[in-house]
Amino acid sequence: MGLLLGRLEPRSGCRGLRVESWAADTRTTTEFARYGDNGGRMDDWTGGDGTHSVQLPDGRTLWLFSDPFLGLVKSPPNPAGQPHSWRDTSVLGGAAWVRNAAVVMSSSGRLERTLTGGTAAALAPLFPDLSAHPKHWRWPVEAVVEGRTPSASEKVVRILLWNRMEGPDPFIYGVPTGTEVATLSLPDLRLESIDRISDQGGVDDLSRRILYGTSAVREDGWTYVFGGDDRSTATPGRSSRAYLARVPEGRLDDASAWRYWNGTRWQPKQPTGPNAHVLGNGGRRGVGSAFTVVRQDETWVLFTMDAGSAYGSSLSTVTTYWACSPQGPWHGPHRGFNVPLPADSAPHRDIAAYNPQAHPELTADGGRLDGQLLLSYDVNWLSAEPSTAEANVNRNVALYRPRFVRLSLGPRSSPPGEL
Repeated sequence: MGLLLGRLEPRSGCRGLRVESWAADTRTTTEFARYGDNGGRMDDWTGGDGTHSVQLPDGRTLWLFSDPFLGLVKSPPNPAGQPHSWRDTSVLGGAAWVRNAAVVMSSSGRLERTLTGGTAAALAPLFPDLSAHPKHWRWPVEAVVEGRTPSASEKVVRILLWNRMEGPDPFIYGVPTGTEVATLSLPDLRLESIDRISDQGGVDDLSRRILYGTSAVREDGWTYVFGGDDRSTATPGRSSRAYLARVPEGRLDDASAWRYWNGTRWQPKQPTGPNAHVLGNGGRRGVGSAFTVVRQDETWVLFTMDAGSAYGSSLSTVTTYWACSPQGPWHGPHRGFNVPLPADSAPHRDIAAYNPQAHPELTADGGRLDGQLLLSYDVNWLSAEPSTAEANVNRNVALYRPRFVRLSLGPRSSPPGEL
């Protein structure tokens, strides 16, 4: 692939793509429900969000979760008389909550064990909190398997981490503070190190702080890492902006190797200029707080919730953009589909869908994107009070577990910018 003023030259095979068809993937959704409902262990995952995945060299898949619950799930009916499995929080050890964990899936697709820190008697995050006072934690996002160094045959898992700290409204789920990369050994998945990549503490406007790692795509010896700001959190109804960095394979943990797109070229410092983002206008065009990118043949496709929508579909509708290079220009948004939500006794307006994530390693035909693409999304109880949301997701565990769809991408049939 050639370079022109730092921009990737579009390949001739690039064409506009959008969601052509989709269907709920009950097999994968049910597998997470089976594993989460298993009451045999106190340190097993019972729910969480984030839902990033990476396939390991031996065929296993590592799933990464933010804010997971661990512990016991009891069968319905729950104490409120409703027909949902529920977490028992009334007894010591009945349910635990940590800032992050991972779940290992076998090559056959069966979830087998949960990875955390601490001990069985005192569970802790897999990636330790930065501080307890004030609360300052790590959320795992995208991960890749790469050589320990560019020329090494030994492989490791590199996991991008978002740093967040407790903050005021509207940042009730944390103020962004920086991006790190964790290294896990293979095949034993032991945490070896955590390296700082980007520090956002000096950016006064909290909505303009950028965290990297919502998606990562390999291309011609580079890992392209997408990130976003927190504009959609700071102002409901506004979309966030997407940003782009790239790193030579084998150096994801090396901050000096990162290069950031500034709108014209790649530079060693994180961009701050008005044209540094690759997608987003602060209104309808843009991304949600998390999004995902895949490459099919020569076309790059981005999935996000319908950020900035004036019709409330930002919590129910997945939209797409496409481009011929990761820097864009990105065309869209194009309407994708309305996600299925779990059944509950409360109106669906109280249930939010968010964070679509692609899992190309788990496509139906063994990882090739010309088959059906597996896409997850998270669900949660919509409330301005975290304690209210927690009470409801404990009452019905299906409200805080990933759900999955399989979809096919086909030619775009409407002009760029049209839904």
